[in-house]
Amino acid sequence: MKNSLNRFFAGIACAALIAGLTVPAHAAEAPSIRVNSYKGSTLEVGERSGLMIGPSGAEYTVTSSDPDTVAVEQVLTFWVAVAKAEGSAEITVSNRAGEVGTLTLTVGSGTLAAPTPSTGTSRTEESDVRQELVRLINQTRKANGVSELPVSETLMDAAQTLSDLRYSWHHTKEECEAVIACGYPYGFGVNLTVFTGVAAEDAAQHAHDNWLNSPGHFQTMITPDCDGIGVGVTECDGVTYCYMFVGRPNTHNPYE
Repeated sequence: MKNSLNRFFAGIACAALIAGLTVPAHAAEAPSIRVNSYKGSTLEVGERSGLMIGPSGAEYTVTSSDPDTVAVEQVLTFWVAVAKAEGSAEITVSNRAGEVGTLTLTVGSGTLAAPTPSTGTSRTEESDVRQELVRLINQTRKANGVSELPVSETLMDAAQTLSDLRYSWHHTKEECEAVIACGYPYGFGVNLTVFTGVAAEDAAQHAHDNWLNSPGHFQTMITPDCDGIGVGVTECDGVTYCYMFVGRPNTHNPYE
């Protein structure tokens, strides 16, 4: 009888141990806040870069670990990082639920080369494609009786920012915010095209032809009341992303 009781209690203890080992742990992990910089994690002194924070639609508090190096400013509905001095600072984004996201920004003193997309073309090649794309667009404008447009560095920065994000369809909010963050204060027209299987030397012509053969995109290219143009080209893993912005000073950016 005693042996039977011992075996009984030993069985209970063993079962309890097994149950303890097999019950899944339910560790509470707060969903992280996504935070990125439009112009990447490295900025120049004096440069401004909009912050992309997600999920969208929430109210966030944004702080810098070193405002003398990187300050943060709220511009209407979005936040901007301002590079003040050389060094690094951690940007912290939090919401009312206590969730937190962080981003480290490094500030250099001179002009820094933008990162090259992995397994893609070099920035030098992309720069050549961008110049050719501007030339083709201005050629089309002239052929259709509207003035050619000067290159706008702010719109070039905004277009390259968006192409580097590798969007395959329009993201209106992000486009509006990128244009403001890069320094253009008015409304704009925008074209986007994405394609594969095209050599770098043919990319500008292919992007231009895509827009030329689409009535809506063609109309954006030849809009008369514009004051500047910017294009962005990013090639990654055999896919080419092309953006075009034309500045329209008589229109309003809804996020300004």
